[in-house]
Amino acid sequence: MKSSSFTKLCLLICTSILTQCSANDPAKIVIITDYGDIELQLYDQTPLHRANFLKLVNAGYYDGTLFHRVIKDFMIQGGDPNSRNAEPGALLGNGGPDYTIPAEFVPELIHKRGALAAARQGDRINPTKASSGSQFYIVQGKVYTDQELDRVEEQFGQQRAVQMYMQYIKEEEDAMQKAGLTVDPDSAQSRARRKASAWLLENPYHMKYEDRQVYKTIGGAPHLDGEYTVFGEVVKGMEVVDKIAELETDNAARPRTDVKIIKMRVK
Repeated sequence: MKSSSFTKLCLLICTSILTQCSANDPAKIVIITDYGDIELQLYDQTPLHRANFLKLVNAGYYDGTLFHRVIKDFMIQGGDPNSRNAEPGALLGNGGPDYTIPAEFVPELIHKRGALAAARQGDRINPTKASSGSQFYIVQGKVYTDQELDRVEEQFGQQRAVQMYMQYIKEEEDAMQKAGLTVDPDSAQSRARRKASAWLLENPYHMKYEDRQVYKTIGGAPHLDGEYTVFGEVVKGMEVVDKIAELETDNAARPRTDVKIIKMRVK
């Protein structure tokens, strides 16, 4: 977790970046790789991520780095500066600038095939789901059946119920303390569990019809929606993403043959 002072610094950096990049700035990026070019369109609806990505591209931050994590039918990930000239077998994925970008979740921007999204640290140390300052991934994904999407909905519902359960536990313990009672964890957890179960019954999660159709036809990675910020999409070169996603990888999902980002440039 970042300290409160560091969080303020992050917000100042993001505001400065956003000020320097007006809405009229170019928003298309070309990734030049060993396997061909990938053209990206950045979204105006996620201005902090858009501005930060443009800033790093213009600074040459990504040039010479690798797509260091590749999982077929899922995604290809890059943006770790430590991957530049990395030794074979080196564990990658922890590098980046010393700031994060606040999450910018837009319900209409989903993890469809070709989506560009920001990587991040896990919820345990990053409960606000703030994005990495530089690491990103491009969704290859797969086409889902209705049954598979039903399971995704069920998983989302369970995740939300767990979040409510944790909130209810705190409320129960606070109520005990306010009443001058000794906090009984078992009693608080039992009541919180009943409340969370009732909440889930009253608030079932249902994917939007339009999103379902996308995942059933185009494909993608629906289980990431609302968890990672989507801030752009591939408009040309998905065949390059597919070629990279097919590569053999090691146990850490790093391609055994390096996939270099020779250069990124604003189009």
